[in-house]
Amino acid sequence: MTVMTRWLDHDEQQTWRAFLTASRALSDTLDRELQRDAGMPHAYYEILVRLSEVPDRRLRMSELADLTGSSRSRLSHAVARLETAGWVRRDECPTDRRGQIAVLTDDGFAALAAAAPGHVEGVRRHLFDALSPAQVDQLRRISETLVAHLTGS
Repeated sequence: MTVMTRWLDHDEQQTWRAFLTASRALSDTLDRELQRDAGMPHAYYEILVRLSEVPDRRLRMSELADLTGSSRSRLSHAVARLETAGWVRRDECPTDRRGQIAVLTDDGFAALAAAAPGHVEGVRRHLFDALSPAQVDQLRRISETLVAHLTGS
């Protein structure tokens, strides 16, 4: 049986390309700014944020990988770099000898606190300032719909 390709019509193609271009441009801009101003890529910032938001600033590496949408090997590499900077340390998991816990250090929390104001200003300037309140609401609802669709949640 032959499956027919459902090609994008003109409006869908324009929407797709605009979405892709805007997503990449925003991500690249925020990443460049974080690298320039805080000496870290956005992926490292996200790891520090996730650790800062949980009790005792510690998470199993597998859970941290899931929360950041990263593969375990990519996360392990990033955490190794953050360990070198003194911003994260790894502890052994007390309930699973194979598991490790990523812990945000005081220096890591200080680096996050120093980076956050500039990053938040960048998000505001590059995303929210360009949108009306109605567009912000639409963007949130569209994003939540896509996340639910893609993650099955």
